[in-house]
Amino acid sequence: MTECTDRVIGKILAGWRYDISGIAPEMRGDYEAHFNECAYCRSRRNIHRSIDIGLIILGTMSAATFLVAFAIVHHFEPKHAFILELIAIGGFLLSALIWLVVAVATPAPQTALLVARTGARMGLDKLPEPVREKIPEELRLKISGQ
Repeated sequence: MTECTDRVIGKILAGWRYDISGIAPEMRGDYEAHFNECAYCRSRRNIHRSIDIGLIILGTMSAATFLVAFAIVHHFEPKHAFILELIAIGGFLLSALIWLVVAVATPAPQTALLVARTGARMGLDKLPEPVREKIPEELRLKISGQ
């Protein structure tokens, strides 16, 4: 599909980067219905969430790399070690800041939580009944999202 089925709702969703997690649940109905019927908006939302999660992963890997660089410089103590350590710590702090901005400004954490909850629900459904009964009711309700 190359176009949105409802251009008005599509433009609203595009302005929000296809994120409806911040609006009241009673207002989400029309937007969720639109996502169910419009393959274009659904694919755009998936692209945006993939980019968000990719940025979080990239920020995590970058921060870890700078920490490893700091540890290597600290261990071997080459010439100008202090300057190299400052650069490594600065890179770590910048990566952590970028990670934090992406995590706060995007719905990627909620998306990851939804994916994890769906996977846990599918795993719970596959368990044999005697094992499923041993799982506390509180945990089953958390997994089901109620």
